[in-house]
Amino acid sequence: MGGVGMAIMLVVFLVAVVFAANENDVVGWLVVIISLGWLLVFSFVVFTVRSAARKASARIDEFNRTAGGGMAGRGPAAPSAAMRDEKLDHSFKIVQVQARVIRDHLGKDQGMVDRALETIEITSHNARSMMKNNDDGPVEGTVVE
Repeated sequence: MGGVGMAIMLVVFLVAVVFAANENDVVGWLVVIISLGWLLVFSFVVFTVRSAARKASARIDEFNRTAGGGMAGRGPAAPSAAMRDEKLDHSFKIVQVQARVIRDHLGKDQGMVDRALETIEITSHNARSMMKNNDDGPVEGTVVE
């Protein structure tokens, strides 16, 4: 995209210069100055973004080379296992919150109890799928926290 945009801005600038030179008009030269300014701004943005993208790519490559930063030495499965453990921990927290909702609303608000039970069912299904590497897809429903 940067190359195409740069080409368009350059063509606009050159057309402005040609028209300004043909007309030899103050307004034409003002248009040339404005289009040159936009060309310089666009160039600065494109080259800055490219530089940032290269630096980010280098950092990502460095991170991947060290096997996930602080997880070096644990083998290639360590980052995915750590992510799975974090997701499972989150699932257990959701179940704990929903158990509290059931305790607080039992006998008072059956709708809240039903939604909390549904959330526990969805969360449990998703957690079991993570543990089994089962790809049935998540159970759908309303999550209440």
